[in-house]
Amino acid sequence: MEQFQIETAQNISISQNTAHLGDRMLAFLIDTLIIVAYYILVIILMVSLDLDSGDSWTMYLLFSLPPFLYYLLLETFNNGKTVGKSALKIRVVKLDGSNPTFANYFVRWILRILDISLSSGGVAVLTILLRGNGQRVGDMAAGTTVISEKKRISIRDTVLRELPEGYVPKFPQVTVFSDREMQTIKQMFDDARRKGDHNVIVELSKKIKDVAVITTDIMAIEFVDIVIKDYSYYTQD
Repeated sequence: MEQFQIETAQNISISQNTAHLGDRMLAFLIDTLIIVAYYILVIILMVSLDLDSGDSWTMYLLFSLPPFLYYLLLETFNNGKTVGKSALKIRVVKLDGSNPTFANYFVRWILRILDISLSSGGVAVLTILLRGNGQRVGDMAAGTTVISEKKRISIRDTVLRELPEGYVPKFPQVTVFSDREMQTIKQMFDDARRKGDHNVIVELSKKIKDVAVITTDIMAIEFVDIVIKDYSYYTQD
């Protein structure tokens, strides 16, 4: 999953995750299956109505409008998402991070003819791979891209701390906390340490001591860090 920088109107740089090509292809497959299923239902309905050829053609054109406008209508009225995109947690945005306008959606929809229809998706795949920021030809013309809204989880987002080899825990009482409680403690501690807010760390230390019934003279910042490591030790073990 690649990242690219977008510039907002206020000249603020935001790092954004482009949608993985595999996710986009799977979303396309889901949308295609929905459209095919719709056409099958339409054919079954028309056969059951037993219309003459003139009426059948008119009804077919009428029923063909929803799948023909599928991408344009859903992306416009569903925050840049089709059913497939929603399932894969990806959506269309402008390069400045804002929501596209109808004109943006219309341009990328029209150019699906070149990107996907005429080339069986070859042009879209090639362009996305070469551009590196998730843009097919339609996106380039419309000033849009497709981003992933999936959360990227790292070791720092969990309750775990990487422990040195041979680590010896000091406070077995920390097991009184649940995973969710320790996650909250870790998040508050990391945020306070980043901001240099010592008062929050001190209050957090007092609360931990009260709940876990721990008595120690270790400084608050060192104590909370040890508590998180000890919890990681016992939960990993």
